[in-house]
Amino acid sequence: MVGVPLSPPFRRARPGLVAAVVSSIAVLGAGLTAGPAAGAGTTAPVPAAIGHPAPAGVAAPVPGQATATPPGPTAPSTTPNTSPFPPGAPTNVAASQVRTGSVTLTWTAATPGCCAIVGYDITYYMAFDDVVMSASVGNVTTTTISNYIGAGRQYSFRISARDSVGHRSVSSDAVTVVTPVTDTGPDTTPPSAPQNLTIGDVTDSTATLSWSPSTDDVGVRGYNVYRFDGWFTSVVVATVPVTTYTVTLPTSTPLRNLFYVRARDAAGNVSIASNTVTAPTTTTPPTPPTPPPPTCRVGYQNQSEWQGGFVAVVTVQNTAATPVDGWTLTFDLRGDQQITSAWNATVDQSGTTVTASNVDWNRVLAADGSASFGMQGRWNTSNAPPTGFVLNGRPCTVG
Repeated sequence: MVGVPLSPPFRRARPGLVAAVVSSIAVLGAGLTAGPAAGAGTTAPVPAAIGHPAPAGVAAPVPGQATATPPGPTAPSTTPNTSPFPPGAPTNVAASQVRTGSVTLTWTAATPGCCAIVGYDITYYMAFDDVVMSASVGNVTTTTISNYIGAGRQYSFRISARDSVGHRSVSSDAVTVVTPVTDTGPDTTPPSAPQNLTIGDVTDSTATLSWSPSTDDVGVRGYNVYRFDGWFTSVVVATVPVTTYTVTLPTSTPLRNLFYVRARDAAGNVSIASNTVTAPTTTTPPTPPTPPPPTCRVGYQNQSEWQGGFVAVVTVQNTAATPVDGWTLTFDLRGDQQITSAWNATVDQSGTTVTASNVDWNRVLAADGSASFGMQGRWNTSNAPPTGFVLNGRPCTVG
């Protein structure tokens, strides 16, 4: 049988997202043939994205004029038809042959309502994509679709009946297939779909995906893990030989963050996709505020040092434009020093941390003013000087 015209592809709305604009891509050539012959029609370029099942009730196609000879329709009436009896939906829709560039569908004829059935409308789409293709055939129960069918891709098909006065049935149940990567190789059978994909072991930054293993007539080589944005972009995030994978949680975006898995075999055939799971998102940590510049400078000098002992002088300078009324300086010793006495400051030590506070006569540090105090102590293995100082809770420049 000769081909019949296809309607232009159109975009469908995603759950939770705004509807996309209607595609302006024109379908060239006849890619749908009525009858049992596989491979009929001309295969058009395949859209690049990878797929996601459409919700039930996608928009009905605009049928073309079938050139196959169906039973003759009755002449259209000038009176609007008000009959409440549309056809029943086609049943037992199946893919009788799946090849790299075509899919042959069969179905059981729909039950007429008020009037004779004159043809069928087919809608189909690639999984995880937002473009829907459509075509019309006459009163047949098998057809081969080749337009926009590519190797190693997943497609879903629905069929509805139309009668002689323009009634259309509801769509049939969807039939989903995945095309092989070759029609002539030793292995043209894809693996079974992974089942029961779940997400668990969630931390602040990761989560673990797990699923039931697939089967294959030759052997499953591994699994592709995909992230899908809920619109039309899928990205392979990993290829693993086992049935678990720990993903890095994505940051929050206006789109969705879904994950799914496909099995693959040694020939490169991929399975129908697993169910999808939604990953939690991790929020981008806030940028810490830029600390204010230091308003103090500290100098530390070992005035004298001998085996087992030392004397050090510490100078605290106020580099701010306003005076400091009362000060406390803290620093960590980098050796095993023990302070035994101090002057011009009250000095305490806890472990390696030393705290020095002003005395009455050097309580106020004027703007660009300074005060010095001294310490004497002992050491055993190291008298390394400190390298960081904090004055009244704010770090100081060293030197």
